[in-house]
Amino acid sequence: MSITASTTVLECAWLALGGSPELASTVQLTDGPPLPATYHVTALATGVIGSATLAAAELLAQRTGRPVDAVHVDAAHANVAFGCERHLRSIGWTLPPVWDPIAGDYRARDTWIRLHTNYAWHRAAALKVLGCEGDKAAVAAAVREWDASALEDAVVAANGCAASLRTPGEWAAHPVGAAVAREPLVHVSLSPGESRRLPKAPTAPLSEVRVLDLTRVIAGPIATRLLAGWGADVLRIDPPGFEEVAALLPETTAGKRCAALALETLEGRTRFLALVRDADVLVLGLRPAALDALGLSVDVLKATNPALIIVRHNAYGWSDAATTGAPWRERRGFDSLLQLSTGLAAHAMSRTGAERPVPLPVQALDHATGYLEAAAAIRGLTERERHGNTTEYRLSLARTAHLLESLGGDGDVTAKPPEVNPAHLERVTTAWGPIDRARLPGRIGDRVPVLVGEAGPLGSHDASWVPRP
Repeated sequence: MSITASTTVLECAWLALGGSPELASTVQLTDGPPLPATYHVTALATGVIGSATLAAAELLAQRTGRPVDAVHVDAAHANVAFGCERHLRSIGWTLPPVWDPIAGDYRARDTWIRLHTNYAWHRAAALKVLGCEGDKAAVAAAVREWDASALEDAVVAANGCAASLRTPGEWAAHPVGAAVAREPLVHVSLSPGESRRLPKAPTAPLSEVRVLDLTRVIAGPIATRLLAGWGADVLRIDPPGFEEVAALLPETTAGKRCAALALETLEGRTRFLALVRDADVLVLGLRPAALDALGLSVDVLKATNPALIIVRHNAYGWSDAATTGAPWRERRGFDSLLQLSTGLAAHAMSRTGAERPVPLPVQALDHATGYLEAAAAIRGLTERERHGNTTEYRLSLARTAHLLESLGGDGDVTAKPPEVNPAHLERVTTAWGPIDRARLPGRIGDRVPVLVGEAGPLGSHDASWVPRP
């Protein structure tokens, strides 16, 4: 089923992005052993990587005036790419832990709930609601005094992050789940834009493309990392002193420059809008309300740069409270939480007879959404080249979960994990020391995406663009 399902994902994604169906049929997908999961994660990975690689090939052809080169994606490489943070190995130094000590699944009175506490303020919110010390045993005891849904609501109301376990049926019947199922995979908003053409004869599909990155953790950084791999100048912006999940930075900052701006200040906003004025693409992971609170609404961004392509993602979809009965478009969320909310973890739990939620073998919702975001950004550039239009794209982890679920939940969760081909890994240097990491997937003719520049700490570069040749 793998290639058939991979092709289904590729075609679904490509059509959602406004691509030509005939072009999608030219992509070559190579089958490989699937990841052990009840859902078809390998098919999802192969298909969305195919869509992003095809988008890069299409843009390259548009810029050079040549036919679109052959696109190839290997499922075995897609597996490795989707688990890149798990394949990251430090050489001669130690990576910090990925998870905060109290993050995880807990048994409440009625069912399971997951607390996400990797950020200090999310941890503080959960502990305030629970009224306990910050150790695993104390949290577990406190959680058992709550019904899961009540605790979820209380933690979210305190600006924390939590998700109670729902079955697929419960999620489908939930107003938010039902609304997400009706949303398109990608919301696409085209508008006439300022004519801005990229230079011809590029050295890479995205050479001389400027990308502003306002994303965190996995989904958005995966998108902008791939854009960097295909040649873009990616500038990530974070608040001064912001503490990201440190274990991910050697992976997610590769190929980028990382600067710090205080966007809540007039000086920070002024400098940021100057960057926006000269950018081609802006990738956003901020919640809509957070963006508006900074005085940087989408309308302001578009007015600053009418040629700007905007790509946004959130956790629980874009339907408003009038549709869902709850403003979940503003709800904080992460891949591990969405797996509980949307029924993925409950289905795997039921299939395996496990006593606790069973996660996917990789953070598939983050990675898939990231590759779809990259594909959207590149397709937006192609549309701007052809027609002068600018495009805003909106995606969500919840809608990506719906795509995965639609492939069926009959995968083999007991299958042996596939062996990793050493050719899909590479050893590179970072600011912290050498690492082994996954190579970026996908091939256009004889071209492959390559990350240039060491991964390094946030805020270590100037908030400015590299001068174009």
